[in-house]
Amino acid sequence: MVTKDEILSKLREVEDPELGMNIVDLGLIYEVDIKDKVESNPQKVFIRMTFTTPACPMINEMLHEIQSRLDELPELDIEVSVVFDPLWNPDMMTDRAKIRLGLI
Repeated sequence: MVTKDEILSKLREVEDPELGMNIVDLGLIYEVDIKDKVESNPQKVFIRMTFTTPACPMINEMLHEIQSRLDELPELDIEVSVVFDPLWNPDMMTDRAKIRLGLI
């Protein structure tokens, strides 16, 4: 069975191309919900995320990259939901990301 840490590790491989930072440290991942495996069905993983702006021109490319990275984990049924409530803001970033971008 996959763990939340394994999912987040894969998501850290995906960078926002405009900011050059991974989407986890940027605070774009709001929730990772992993359901228990049922019989022979793939394990279900729900990811709720956002982007820095609803007008982000890279949404489709980043979603494709997210799916590609998560497809490297075996036997998963992954559902990614993009939400804009709450809207992303810089306070959602990790301290590591804030330091790298010169915000602290």
